[in-house]
Amino acid sequence: MTVEKQNIKHLKPPVFAVAPMIDWTDRHCRYFHRQLSWRAVLFTEMVVADAIIHGPRARLLGHDAAEHPVVLQLGGSDPAKLAEAVRMAAEFAYDEINLNVGCPSDRVQSGTFGACLMKTPALVAECVSAMKRVTALPVTVKCRIGVDEQEPEKVLPDFLARVIDAGSDAVWIHARKAWLQGLSPKENREIPPLDYALVHAMKREFSGTFIGINGGIADLDAAVAQLIHVDGVMLGRAAYQNAGLLTGVDAAIYGEGALADPSPQGGGTPSFDWLVLRDTMMAYAERVMASGGRLHHVTRHMVGLFQGFAGARRYRQILSSEATKAGVGPELIAEAFAAVDLAAGPKAAAGGAATGGAAADAARLAG
Repeated sequence: MTVEKQNIKHLKPPVFAVAPMIDWTDRHCRYFHRQLSWRAVLFTEMVVADAIIHGPRARLLGHDAAEHPVVLQLGGSDPAKLAEAVRMAAEFAYDEINLNVGCPSDRVQSGTFGACLMKTPALVAECVSAMKRVTALPVTVKCRIGVDEQEPEKVLPDFLARVIDAGSDAVWIHARKAWLQGLSPKENREIPPLDYALVHAMKREFSGTFIGINGGIADLDAAVAQLIHVDGVMLGRAAYQNAGLLTGVDAAIYGEGALADPSPQGGGTPSFDWLVLRDTMMAYAERVMASGGRLHHVTRHMVGLFQGFAGARRYRQILSSEATKAGVGPELIAEAFAAVDLAAGPKAAAGGAATGGAAADAARLAG
């Protein structure tokens, strides 16, 4: 039985997303990122369908209401198991279900899912179809342009045609091949050359489907430039390691003001309120610790926040070396923030906001 589709507001172009990253984009990371941008679409780490069916479901799927819009990324290759995992996840009220067809790690390959599924597009289409039958949520796919000796310009159009025909509401494309043997996951994020032009061509060919791009996009200027060609842009390591750039997403991508009220000292321009962020994260860390978590579970995601600010090195030292010690509480976050010259701001543009031509392009995109 096909379930009636829900309104997909968060997939209305242009879209900015933070990529799913194993061991990084857990619920504490997503809560932190949400304080930096109201509009960015956040993804979970990949969760294997078998783990949801047989494992601690609440721990794997639980999240804070503040995280929305938030996407559950699933790993698997058995249509029936993926459908069952989607049914079980329904009570956790995600905004979208995404199928991982891009991860190249050995562990994922041993389970016959992730990037190796690029070799079996018919099976991916079956998985998408099975998931669509049991949920009203959008079902999407995140893939590579190809793997191993495949010729991306030949295999990618066929892959997209099959998954779109099966009902995929969007496809996020990492614009690199993956080499399943001989390269580590880290090397697969850096060594295979990027082919943005091919992804742009796929958007032209499949103009009626949301196509988003991922891979090697380092800042908001580059993100806005990509949105001339595709519907969405996804940042991974750049957004995590320089989280401050997320404070510029709502203005640069969506044409909206920053999270804070305009600052009189800034001549009426939007100014992010770092002290509100500090207090919010301290309160959140207190809740996490009260429920049995550790301070480090929260603060490890905050280390890359103040790139370019005076005092950032000391900030990183405090969170990296002190947060794991016994007896340390949320007040450590205040101590770390106090080491940073917040009033002076970054010494140079570090991707925190759109500048120059990107700001003008953002206004056009938002309009």
